[in-house]
Amino acid sequence: MADSKREVERKYEATPETRLPDLTRAAGVSAVVHRGLSELDAVYYDTEDLRLAADSLTLRRRTGGGDPGWHLKIPVSAGVRDEIQAPLTDTLPPDLGELLRSRVRNTPVTPVVRILSARDVHHLLGEDGTLLAELSIDEVLAERLTGEGHGTTSAWTELEVELADDADPAVLDAVERRLRKAGIRPSAAPSKLARALAGTAPGAPGTERAKAPSPRTAGDHVLTYVRRQVTALVELDPAVRRELPDSVHRMRVATRRLRSAFRTYRKILDRQVTDPLRDDLKWLAAELGVDRDQEVLDARLRSHVSQVPAPLLLGPVSARLKLTSVARRTGSRQRVAAVLDADRYLALLDSLDALLADPPLLPAAARPPEDALPRAVLKDYERLATRIGHALEHDPGEERDVAMHEARKAAKRVRYAAEAARPALGKPAKKFAKRMKSVQSVLGDHQDSVVARDALRTLAVQAHGAGESAFTWGLLYGREEAAAAERERELPEVWARASRPGLRAALKG
Repeated sequence: MADSKREVERKYEATPETRLPDLTRAAGVSAVVHRGLSELDAVYYDTEDLRLAADSLTLRRRTGGGDPGWHLKIPVSAGVRDEIQAPLTDTLPPDLGELLRSRVRNTPVTPVVRILSARDVHHLLGEDGTLLAELSIDEVLAERLTGEGHGTTSAWTELEVELADDADPAVLDAVERRLRKAGIRPSAAPSKLARALAGTAPGAPGTERAKAPSPRTAGDHVLTYVRRQVTALVELDPAVRRELPDSVHRMRVATRRLRSAFRTYRKILDRQVTDPLRDDLKWLAAELGVDRDQEVLDARLRSHVSQVPAPLLLGPVSARLKLTSVARRTGSRQRVAAVLDADRYLALLDSLDALLADPPLLPAAARPPEDALPRAVLKDYERLATRIGHALEHDPGEERDVAMHEARKAAKRVRYAAEAARPALGKPAKKFAKRMKSVQSVLGDHQDSVVARDALRTLAVQAHGAGESAFTWGLLYGREEAAAAERERELPEVWARASRPGLRAALKG
């Protein structure tokens, strides 16, 4: 199984003549200890068209130094990457291959660059001898192994400062001030691989994303929004596989936003192309929802149980809840992993790429955004108004629950539509989306209560069958009923505030 760590580092330009300044004058650094020289030999892998490099990912097989093996680095933010490590083997470890799948799909990765480094290592220590950071000066020789520039070499010297685990990031700022004072400047290249690719084949395509032109038409704005959600899907895939917090939820949201955009802006993007994609996105959202819905339910029930006074906790309530949660979450996570490896999912990603490469634009796409986008948003709004009215017509009970759930889905779509239009329409769209979110929140909490009541009834039946008291589960069921009733009373007032005529007029401009 691959191991993971957070890498926080800064790179600087250097030469063979570079001499370190006195870094004990940097705040927090009490000693600089020379740790000696090491030789590193790393082969970097990518697809032929350099898809990993274009997304600032690096995959290498390295020997030498203190951590030989396979290393996959995934960007988190500027100067911060997650490094996933696997043992040294002849072929790419399956764990790392899975994390690359949303980028490479079925395309093989092959060696593209070999980098040899002679590394001179220094440890920066705190007053108590704790390691604060590792500083290295690398003499680097890179050779292009494939593609444009094959056989070309490039050489340079660079200086790296990597923060130690659990150290204060302020150390990096203090060290940088001392380095800059000595004339040592930050590197323009984000990684050795990026510098090697640029140095062995200057101007070669695929090493960086092309900057998209500013959107001008309604179609431009919709495509920009779609592209952002597709990027989120691809980037969140490895996070979901690693079971990082909130990753499933964020991926599901991107899926829903895409599906909503295709439905709302069907006068801009040809639905003959987007309808099959909407079907696949609906399938993906449903599969991701198995895990996400269980996560939300678990958190809600745990919170409610924690608020029950001890005298009213009859039977092994917490133990039963935990046992049920673990069993359900294990099954749902296995299901999500299988979905992300499914041919249907990979084909969906390919189809989304194809749509962005050759957009199926309709004549309305050429219209000004302030004309076409508000019409689409307000059409979804009218649909929501109908569903809200339908929900309020029903008496409390199952029919109202279903109607409020349908209204919730409509509210989410209006909100997403307004968020997509915000870059073009500005504050009116932002305000409109905020109001729709307030409606969605009330309806969403009501639906969460409906789901929780169903789960509580099941838990009560299981407890009774095992000879345990079902009293606490019944108590929680009653509290959920009261919470749902409160949301139903709130809805008319929240809807009245959100649907003010002036707000719709502002959106229309």
